[in-house]
Formats: sequence, C-alpha cells, structure tokens
Amino acid sequence: MRRTSPKPSWHNKMKLQVKRIYDPAQEQDGYRVLVDRLWPRGISKEKAQLDDWAKDLAPTAELRQSFHHEELTFAQFEKAYLKELNESEEALAHRKALQARLKEQPVTLLTANKDMDHSQVTSLMEWLQKKD
Repeated sequence: MRRTSPKPSWHNKMKLQVKRIYDPAQEQDGYRVLVDRLWPRGISKEKAQLDDWAKDLAPTAELRQSFHHEELTFAQFEKAYLKELNESEEALAHRKALQARLKEQPVTLLTANKDMDHSQVTSLMEWLQKKD
C-alpha cells in the first residue's frame, strides 16, 4: 500500500466564510479580505492581517447611508446592492479572482458589521458563489 503525506487540514474544507474584523485571525481563515468601504475603527493594519481590501465589493456610500438611515428596507438594499455588483467591472473581476482562489484555499470575508444577517456580507457571499 502506497502512503502519501497528509493533506493540510483545510484541504477538504475549501470554503467561503465571514468573520468580524475584530475577531482574531486564525490559520484556517486562509485568504483574508476586508469587504467594507471604510476602514474599521480601532484596528491597525498589522492586527487586521489582511491579504486584500476589496472596497469595490462594498456598497456605495450612498446606498450604505440610505440603508443605515432606514430609507430602504433590507430587501430593497439587497436588490440595489446586487445591481451595483453586477454592473461593476471591478467587482466582477474581483469575483473571478476570489472564485479561483477558493479552489486553492479558504477565503474569509471580513467586515466590521455587528449584524451579519442584515448586512451586505450575506448577499455578497451568495453573489461570490454564483457562476458567471
């Protein structure tokens, strides 16, 4: 019987995940990408341990502010956000790059948002996992 060397622990768990930027970085995070347009308060670049800051995957300032001022429901925000992503060449290019990276290692999307269920990251995760 031929023996092979053990594969890295993340080998069978290639995944896209979300974490708060304030949570400690871990080896299993893989490629760490900040997906907020604004730099999070109280976090140094060293502590963030980022591989990328994908501002082009964040909602525009106008859309974000409309949602935070409760001018839009979450459903309206999500629809407008997905439209922004689909119309942005930079966002589409970033999606391809992250999809390729996911074939090699885990990818962790980082955000300062406290409410993950009502932020752009849930929509972004689904959008990133779609094929063109």
